[in-house]
Amino acid sequence: MQRRRRGVDVGLILLLSQVFQVGLENIPPVTLGTLALNVFLFLKPLKPLLKVCISVDQGYYQKDWQRLLLAPVHHADDWHLYFNMVSLLWKGIKLERKLGSVLFGYIIAVFSVLIGIVYMVLEFALAGLLNDPSYKMNCAVGFSGVLFALKVLNNHYHPGGTSNIMGIRVSSRYACWLELVAIHLCSPGTSFAGHLAGILVGLMYTLGPLKMLMKAIAGDFPYFNDSARQRDYYSGYSRHPSYPYNTPGDYDTYTGGLTEEEQFERALRNSLHDRALSLYAYATLAVGVLNPSKRLEKKRIG
Repeated sequence: MQRRRRGVDVGLILLLSQVFQVGLENIPPVTLGTLALNVFLFLKPLKPLLKVCISVDQGYYQKDWQRLLLAPVHHADDWHLYFNMVSLLWKGIKLERKLGSVLFGYIIAVFSVLIGIVYMVLEFALAGLLNDPSYKMNCAVGFSGVLFALKVLNNHYHPGGTSNIMGIRVSSRYACWLELVAIHLCSPGTSFAGHLAGILVGLMYTLGPLKMLMKAIAGDFPYFNDSARQRDYYSGYSRHPSYPYNTPGDYDTYTGGLTEEEQFERALRNSLHDRALSLYAYATLAVGVLNPSKRLEKKRIG
């Protein structure tokens, strides 16, 4: 099955507007490179979606292991790409600034592959527990499994905040679990197992042995040390007039006491509010009313 394409990819236009709203100079290199790779493969996919999505049947039984690399960086449509990449944008800026570009890139690479493996284990377990072999056929694409893992890391390295999930204020420590359920209920075509795999991999890194294992594999990799991360050249943001957290002086005067995450999310919402109506009207006139459903036959998007 081919990706559903429109004459105008409104989600892609909105994504590019967000990138320029933030400013290229304010996006660290690994985050920017990962975002660019996902956009490029959306425009020029290496293979059709059914040839890149990951499932127990295709990945394990058919031994098509390249899907572990391809599935996270391919997306079902422009809105799927948009929501994932906007989430990557603010998570990447915060985490890459905290961890350094080298370590953050290492984490992205390992998580991208490992989440696909955990996803297959979960689907295999569900097929056995529920006596339903169709779970082995569920084929997932998209970067959101990695994003759930990064959310766990973000909450680990920036503790104490709260998140608003569908009007419910919840500690950021538990927000990923509420989001897991809320997304599945609101959009059943998404991959519950893929998102859960991301959370589990994130916990394996923050609470389990994964971080130590990655450190052992990397050998004398200096960026696992706080002192080395502090020397990373991307230790701060460049100035950008649209974002008050770059302004020197009395921080609260410019930010209203908001955290960096809240400032970034407010900027995204304001930008969407300014652009969404005109872009939606244009797209509706050009290609007809948009269908928000992202369910694919025998395919889950993540």
